[in-house]
Amino acid sequence: MAKRRDLLALAGLAPFGLPALLSAAPGTKLSNVTLPASQAKVQKHAFGNHAVYFSGPTDQLKFMEAGNLLLKSGMEPHPPHAHPEEEFLLVTEGTGAIMVDGKTTQVGPGSMMYCAANKSHHIKNTGKTSLLFYYYKWQA
Repeated sequence: MAKRRDLLALAGLAPFGLPALLSAAPGTKLSNVTLPASQAKVQKHAFGNHAVYFSGPTDQLKFMEAGNLLLKSGMEPHPPHAHPEEEFLLVTEGTGAIMVDGKTTQVGPGSMMYCAANKSHHIKNTGKTSLLFYYYKWQA
């Protein structure tokens, strides 16, 4: 049975309403590499800029994605959602609110979220400046 992510990729969609962004060609694993920010795949949206550095399988994971989002003041990238990947999110600039599994926490630089697979989560920039967060999600 096809997974939701596979169906979204076939439709040309991915998280944040982006076209499918892959650093690894289908059927190949991510390469060992260090990428400068200038080589991340950036999509500009009304809510902010989303950069994907890595997306694809690894030696130990079926899927891994790592990137960042520079979220504009007062904005959110999408409504509360859940996906089959586990996820860490690290706020490095700005302030906001993160909801995980029904509980909302005010966050700022250094705040980190963990969300298990298929649990509802959400982020909103509640500050007056941009909020920058880095995320890492995977499926074993």
